Amino acid sequence: MSDSSVELIAFVGLGAMGGPMCTNLASKSPVPVLAYDLDSNAVQAAVNSGSVAANDLADISRADIVFICVPGEEQARSISLAKGGLCDRARAGQIVVDCTTATVRVNLDVSEALAAKGAHFADAPVARGVPNAHDGTLSITVGASEEIFDQIAPWLGYMGSDVAYCGPVGTGTVMKLMNNMVLFENVSALAEAMAIATRAGVPRNRVFDLLGQGSADSFALRRHGSFMTSGDYPTDRFPTTYSLKDLDYALDLASQVGVDAQGARLVRERFSEIVDRGMGHFYSPVVYELFDDE
Repeated sequence: MSDSSVELIAFVGLGAMGGPMCTNLASKSPVPVLAYDLDSNAVQAAVNSGSVAANDLADISRADIVFICVPGEEQARSISLAKGGLCDRARAGQIVVDCTTATVRVNLDVSEALAAKGAHFADAPVARGVPNAHDGTLSITVGASEEIFDQIAPWLGYMGSDVAYCGPVGTGTVMKLMNNMVLFENVSALAEAMAIATRAGVPRNRVFDLLGQGSADSFALRRHGSFMTSGDYPTDRFPTTYSLKDLDYALDLASQVGVDAQGARLVRERFSEIVDRGMGHFYSPVVYELFDDE
């Protein structure tokens, strides 16, 4: 399928990440973009931004390339593998690109089901968060055949500034899970650093400014640290419940390959406690609350 043979694109899942991704795709795509979500308000927002409303998955299945961005494995499995889902409706040459942070297991299951219909699959999970989804500057790691990657890379480029080929199906997800695991471990370490520094006499509003001047500087410090400084944790970004889900995926993968990921397990315990305290809807810097109230 060459670029010129693509006549219709579709996007399924218009949440905090998928909504702005679809907006960028629709605003830059040379062909129409169908938008579908169970939330009619999200669909209307996509229409207002240039997409065309899709009625259902049958409507979506008309597209030459279908992008998916949903909360996790359960939703990805349902959309693609349930009766009447995308795999049932797939046709030869069609490409399904799943931008969900899910598991290698579901990637391989969907890829196999599509292959039986002569269709193709790529896992292309996205990183950097909601602000970058709006800006179209996401990092996207892709698992697919090289031929399929070459076909979808220009379309992914409408949503991300860094589109990286990782290897065969599943490897994009592997790298996204490792990205999130390292990020969450950094967020947890920042919470520890804030607690130690403030109790040792450094003003709270100076801790991360000073760390940022040294080798401790990082994306996590600059993106997440400000919320620990202010104590004002947003609810319109990736919630800690989703972070916990991704850690579980990463730890499951670690177990499969025989790695004892002790650092990730500790962070999982902390995020789990945040959820148990009823704060799981907040952005992950809220983990600092485990230290701030001691």
